[in-house]
Amino acid sequence: MQLFYCKDITPNAFCTLDIEESRHAVRVLRLREGDEIHVTDGRGNLYTCRIVDANDKACVINCGDAAGRVSTDRVRIHLAVAPTKNPSRMEWLVEKAVEIGVGEITLLECDHSERSFLKTDRLEKLAISAMKQSLHTVLPEIHPAVKLSDWLTSHLSPFTSHLKFIAHCEADKPRTPLTTALQPGHDVVVLIGPEGDFSEEEIALALDCGFQPVSLGPSRLRTETAALYAVTAFNLINDR
Repeated sequence: MQLFYCKDITPNAFCTLDIEESRHAVRVLRLREGDEIHVTDGRGNLYTCRIVDANDKACVINCGDAAGRVSTDRVRIHLAVAPTKNPSRMEWLVEKAVEIGVGEITLLECDHSERSFLKTDRLEKLAISAMKQSLHTVLPEIHPAVKLSDWLTSHLSPFTSHLKFIAHCEADKPRTPLTTALQPGHDVVVLIGPEGDFSEEEIALALDCGFQPVSLGPSRLRTETAALYAVTAFNLINDR
């Protein structure tokens, strides 16, 4: 199945794909009037549509009823991660995390961050591509960078029922293996620090805010590897 994305799709109506989706459908796949395609709105809905105008800049489709819907009640992991110094590593992380199954991503500015800003528009395009590649119909939201201390003190209200973890590298502090701490059927938010790890003050603040310290095994992992480890472990436990 070839999957397309149109956030403003309306059932039982004519809709127009954006220029990138139109170019892919008409120029790359050489689809023509009358061809059937599948389109998602990124909110869990999947539609069966038919091309009525194969315009490579504005492809018009006739959308039918929703062919299926993914339940938005399934458990999700919210990944809060510090951007890497090399932006291509963060792009790789977003692509793979979306393919495996991440709910949301928040970029964090930490005390030891070597990069405090990263444009999200490029990451959002990669997320759309990964969603279509993996045939998901829910597009994870990517939140702009926010200072970790501000996020912990002002943005935790949506996570009152979540399991909350902070993965840090302080081996002299007590930590539980993430694979032991995870519980099937529970939403999760996990903090992954920058290349220089979280500062002691940030760890203490996270613990005060109800986060449980966890380890990701005996190896010291790169930021993007640690983040993908957490997403993979969460999905493996909940897919059993």
